[in-house]
Amino acid sequence: LDLPDKIYTIREVSLTDEQINYYKSLKDYAIALLDEGELVSAPAVMTQLLRLQQVLCGHLKTDDGELIEFKTSRMDALIDTIEEMSGKVIIWSRFRYDIKAIVATLAKTYGKESVVSYFGDTSDDDRQTAIRRFQFEDARFFVANPQTAGFGLTLTAASNVIYYANDFNLETRAQSEDRCHRIGQTNRVLYVDLISKGTVDEHIVKTLRNKIELSAKTLGEEVRQWLRVSPR
Repeated sequence: LDLPDKIYTIREVSLTDEQINYYKSLKDYAIALLDEGELVSAPAVMTQLLRLQQVLCGHLKTDDGELIEFKTSRMDALIDTIEEMSGKVIIWSRFRYDIKAIVATLAKTYGKESVVSYFGDTSDDDRQTAIRRFQFEDARFFVANPQTAGFGLTLTAASNVIYYANDFNLETRAQSEDRCHRIGQTNRVLYVDLISKGTVDEHIVKTLRNKIELSAKTLGEEVRQWLRVSPR
């Protein structure tokens, strides 16, 4: 299709000392799992990668289901990124916790009517309302889960997309990018990934952008190298 260009960039997000401590602890455990070799299943390692990603977003759910929350500068980085943009913005995160926090922050900063959300908790009626308000009416921000809203929707009112926390799935990333990069889009689309340098966050984005399935590399030496890099 003869569509405008896609433009990719990143916004670096610093980590607090608390985040670094949690990250290092989980990282060491993930490396230990990998070093056990063939006895470890891919889902076990993927679970650790997911938890590392949660830490980067300022929350963590334990095996007992307890939600631990801690300070993060990621939300500040999101607002700073938005302040540099004009027009409507799509914001993707794989975590329900993030979506709710982002909606609350945007509503407080820009007004309740400025934001709509679309994720697993959203009813069918509210999903249609969210699409209509964002695509044709007054809502500036569309905050969504890519597994729920990343397929089939037309959101060409936006030419700015922010990935707050990526899904590991290549297809989900590609499909979510194309919600606004499709027929009807007349502007170049800017994609911004929020990334904490030297973490698995950074390497997941590189893998997805290179159109490589992360699952195929889960137990490989490359992931060991990812994990051994220190966050900064």
